[in-house]
Amino acid sequence: MLGGVPMHNMRVTFVAQGWEQLAISQLGEILLADGHEVSLAFSASLFDDRYHLCMPKLARFFDDRADVLAQIERSRPELLALSPLTSNYQWMLSVARDARAMIPGLKVVFGGVHASAVPDVVLEQPEVDFACVGEGDLALPALIRALEAGGPGAPIPNLRWRDGQGGIVRGPQAPFIQDLDSLPPFRKRLWEPFMRIQDLYTTMASRGCPYRCTFCFNNFFANLPDGESGKYVRQRSVDHMMAELLEAKQRYGMRAVAFEDDIFTVRRDWLHAFLERYKREIRLPFKCLTHPKYIDDETAGWLAEAGCTWILMGVQSVDEDFKFKNLRRYERTNHVEKALEAFERHGIKAKLDHMFGLPDEPITAQDGAWKLYVKHRPTRVQSYYTTYLPGTELVSQGLERGEITPEEVERLERGLDFRFFRDHIAKKPGEKERLRRFKAYEAAFKCLPFVPRGRESLLAPHRLEHLPIPVNSAIATTADLIAMARNRSMDLRAYVLHYLHHGVFKRFGATASRTTGALGTWTPPDPAMADEPPRQATA
Repeated sequence: MLGGVPMHNMRVTFVAQGWEQLAISQLGEILLADGHEVSLAFSASLFDDRYHLCMPKLARFFDDRADVLAQIERSRPELLALSPLTSNYQWMLSVARDARAMIPGLKVVFGGVHASAVPDVVLEQPEVDFACVGEGDLALPALIRALEAGGPGAPIPNLRWRDGQGGIVRGPQAPFIQDLDSLPPFRKRLWEPFMRIQDLYTTMASRGCPYRCTFCFNNFFANLPDGESGKYVRQRSVDHMMAELLEAKQRYGMRAVAFEDDIFTVRRDWLHAFLERYKREIRLPFKCLTHPKYIDDETAGWLAEAGCTWILMGVQSVDEDFKFKNLRRYERTNHVEKALEAFERHGIKAKLDHMFGLPDEPITAQDGAWKLYVKHRPTRVQSYYTTYLPGTELVSQGLERGEITPEEVERLERGLDFRFFRDHIAKKPGEKERLRRFKAYEAAFKCLPFVPRGRESLLAPHRLEHLPIPVNSAIATTADLIAMARNRSMDLRAYVLHYLHHGVFKRFGATASRTTGALGTWTPPDPAMADEPPRQATA
């Protein structure tokens, strides 16, 4: 057992918001293997999920925060574990604050990306007792053992806490776990009462990314360990991965699979061996993420033959000089072109990530992107506006260029601001015109799949620049939804069903009654019982 033999069964409740978090799936399994009682308090946060949708008026109607607190009250945990992003950090703090007031003696640990980026800021909050920095697979069980023994004394690797005298106890930063097969698979027991797992089964075959893009959490996360870190990009074995998928296929009757690895195609030998087994034993459509330098015609052929219907690839910018200097992205445009040609040749639908508002990126970069997308037409362009994440180089660059101020960085680190381009940069003098042009490009990119080849000039971005910003925003959103529906996006299907599922429950006041309680040892049930909630612990 990873965590060792506990002195007693501790009650641990995880808190999650919006969608499944794979880290909770795995950490929950580790604690269950150690004999602890584990539960989940989940908020669907409809229409304010901190990722896709932000519609405040509708979100207020579907607000389920009270249900989260009710779930926590029923499970009466001794330890509450939360893994916030910057975007929902304040929400997580409020839940922890109310939970502590409700349950005397409750201990709270924050982990994940935000806590790893600014642990000292997190520990300034009285409602947070511990911050986990980096991987928590060993740190969380070690914390529980220390709490069972009366409280942590000596430093614990990857953990920090206040010493009671104004200082912080800092455990050493451990090397990354190298043997991913030593960890349990991403079983979904905690999520079964809350997620329609059968619609889109989410998993990962690896950890880490070979790149350090300035806007990504990998930019700082890869450098967390003290001294020798071990390999950052690590892979589960084919056998370990297949065992999880076969078990999930039996339990859930899943319809599609989403591989959330940073780059699913990073190891060519592993990919070929895995896909050979996947197409024989799983035989379900799937989607994954790749990088222009980790895809070619042969690998695209393997993916398509095994059932890959959608692939996500980051482009962000097509200005090579700008990317090399400012983003730490070293692929060239011809790498992107060859990848798109391979996807088209093998019938894989390509969804591309594209960023607007990157500091110092020339507007000509958008013209280059338009020409590229016209020549090698993707199925969908998924656009984002520059978001600064604590701990990344992009924040340092933004400060140096005067794009953001120290006061804004402080608010960012405290989760008080998140959408910096929309809320701050776009409101600065002279920026509205740049935003107008971005919105024109965004609308053009989204509408491109509907324009007959050879007639793209009818929808060229310069033809849309005279339209008001809200009009181009509406055009982009509408076109995006139509494109996803027309191309049978597995994301859209899962998302709509998730909203209907939680919307109906909320409408009839049933959400609060669906709770995992505490889980004990679990055996995969008969497939006919695939929708049955996991068994309650009897101890």
